Amino acid sequence: MDQLRGRLRGPGEGLWEMAGQSRLKVAIVSTLPPRQCGIATFAANLCAAIRGTDAPVDLEFVAIEHIEAVGHARSDVRWRISQGERASFLRVADALNHSNIDVVCVEHEFGLYGTPEGEYRDHLAPFLAALRAPAVTTLHTVLPAPAPAIRAAVREIAAESAAVVVMTHGAARLLSSIYGVHPEKVRVIPHGVPVMAHGNASALRDRLGLCGRTVVSTFGLVDPRKGLEFMIDAMEVVAARHPEALYLILGRTHPELVAREGERYRSSLVSEIERKGLAGHVRLVDEYLSEQEIVDYLAVSDIYVTPYLDPDQITSGTLAYALGAGKAVVSTAYLHAAEALAEERGLLVGFRSAPELARAVLRIIEEPGLRRRIEANALQAGRHMAWPNVARLMTAVLQRTVDQREQRAATTSARDWAPALLIAGRS
Repeated sequence: MDQLRGRLRGPGEGLWEMAGQSRLKVAIVSTLPPRQCGIATFAANLCAAIRGTDAPVDLEFVAIEHIEAVGHARSDVRWRISQGERASFLRVADALNHSNIDVVCVEHEFGLYGTPEGEYRDHLAPFLAALRAPAVTTLHTVLPAPAPAIRAAVREIAAESAAVVVMTHGAARLLSSIYGVHPEKVRVIPHGVPVMAHGNASALRDRLGLCGRTVVSTFGLVDPRKGLEFMIDAMEVVAARHPEALYLILGRTHPELVAREGERYRSSLVSEIERKGLAGHVRLVDEYLSEQEIVDYLAVSDIYVTPYLDPDQITSGTLAYALGAGKAVVSTAYLHAAEALAEERGLLVGFRSAPELARAVLRIIEEPGLRRRIEANALQAGRHMAWPNVARLMTAVLQRTVDQREQRAATTSARDWAPALLIAGRS
């Protein structure tokens, strides 16, 4: 059995001894850059961080691509899955079974692995069931009130995975209480963030034309679910008391939203800014930011805001980045924010409430002591989420998954040998 790394030993020495550790061969199943989505960015950063730890790990990529893009993406992708095609998932599972892969690492978001409309039909569980190598599945979304088809899909995905990773303790509790996943199968690893310098940002402010401004920011792909219009409304009140205040909305419109309806949402934001006379206090930066650009904008931000509309959102990469940067955060109380910003790591506000957003932002501007406490608490929490730490945690889960598989195989092999050894001993 090629998965077993060891040798049988003689009587009295035990039946199994692990040989010297060889390199762990991991297949990463995810979207990948140049595709513009949060999962692609996450996967790219995770892989870079794992490689940066010098762990004995070899990474291979399985890219989930739109059907029309298959074969036209990055050259370092070994296998490609056509999103939405069940047969494509199964073909790649078969290819993985004929490879030297030890473990499969899956980044899961519902839209990538199932039908986008109507009753949800999952393509991931059959893929996992077809694999011979064990799989570790990271769930980027865990819904607290799932439709029956979603709940059934998550239960099956968990059953077919050797381990399930989530990014918050709240998500782990939901998997146990709502989906019936055994807690021993679940691992909590925070969303990774870059290691950020926390020095003087005056040179950056000068370069970005932000000297003398109190900067409030939100970054990420622009989407109606982010509730940006409510923070724009809040800036009317904030700017009236602090004319130097500037709200930066950083990021392009989500490409899938553009494909469906063009730039209707961004245009509505621009119209709202003009109608309220806030052109000097709200600025849209229509760019897909590199990680360094995100870090730079966070460095010059005084306050970071996530006015998101979905109370069930269990993971926010942008919120994690803001904590990693030690920023004072104002956020609606969606699930990830409620956990991450507890114990004075930020201020929580109600959903769709411009007045509450304005009051919270003004508190941070006008109460320096509060701001310093929030920033210190956020920075302390953010240190645990640095990518090198997250990479080590994920690598340990992947290695443990393979080790457990091999230990079970060794035990089975020992049981198979036992009758022969017994007979040989009697002869």
